[in-house]
Amino acid sequence: MIKELDRITINPERCLGQPTIREMRITVGFVLKLLASHLSIEEILTAYPELEEEDIRQALNYAAWAVSDQMVSFTSA
Repeated sequence: MIKELDRITINPERCLGQPTIREMRITVGFVLKLLASHLSIEEILTAYPELEEEDIRQALNYAAWAVSDQMVSFTSA
């Protein structure tokens, strides 16, 4: 794992091996869903005080890194 993603942890015994934030039971996917639901970073930090702004930034960076090598083709309507 690259240093810029040092807060993202993967443990096969935690959250079914999904990437989590600092070994907590908060997954990267959950953080991304909160952001996709139009919650601001400040709202997320208020709702989940155990998170830090850098955790959210690294979750976004991890997601970008994870999908950067995948090709998805769409058929136009």
